[in-house]
Amino acid sequence: MPRVYARRARSRALRRAAVLASAAALTGTGLLVTAPTALAAPPTPVSAATARSYLSLLTVKPEGSSTGYSRDKFPHWITQYGRCNTREVVLKRDGSGVVQDDYCRAVSGSWYSPFDGATWYAASDVDIDHVVPLAEAWRSGAASWTTGQRRSFANDLTRPQLIAVTDNVNQAKGDRDPAQWMPPRTAYHCHYARMWVHVKYSWKLSVDPAEKSRLQSVLNGC
Repeated sequence: MPRVYARRARSRALRRAAVLASAAALTGTGLLVTAPTALAAPPTPVSAATARSYLSLLTVKPEGSSTGYSRDKFPHWITQYGRCNTREVVLKRDGSGVVQDDYCRAVSGSWYSPFDGATWYAASDVDIDHVVPLAEAWRSGAASWTTGQRRSFANDLTRPQLIAVTDNVNQAKGDRDPAQWMPPRTAYHCHYARMWVHVKYSWKLSVDPAEKSRLQSVLNGC
């Protein structure tokens, strides 16, 4: 194992041990109490056939400018209930055996990342991906939205727009569309394309020609 990856693996192992110790301390008994696996699941995207239909209805035009874009214009993560913000709700929803503290922070559990097939045991190793990135949405129509609309988009739990994935994979994706980036795990491409089109159609966002071509290619193979 290359030295840099070995160091990262050791760091993650130490973080996991610290998290487990913290969770045990919360019980006051030294024993880890695991909450039941969340019953909720990420919203299921439309079928490939419906996605192909939706894609044909999306406005096709060159991508807009990033001028004026800021993540601050898409307020997140907002409180969903109690002390739980959108990130913590998704961590609970997408994880297995997730234990949360009194502040709704995930202190233990496991998370499977469908983008790359990895499983993580510390919430710090997991990002909540905006399937359609905020900057991509800005360039596709959200620049003209109100702050309230952008807040709703950035915290959308109704559509398949938010998903827990490996942090560095999400960071590698950045704000790129499917013509420029697809998940490393090819078995997930069809699902990802269905999610992308579902979100863009629901929020009336446009697609650029290369983006549409790539999505058509993926969906035709589903």
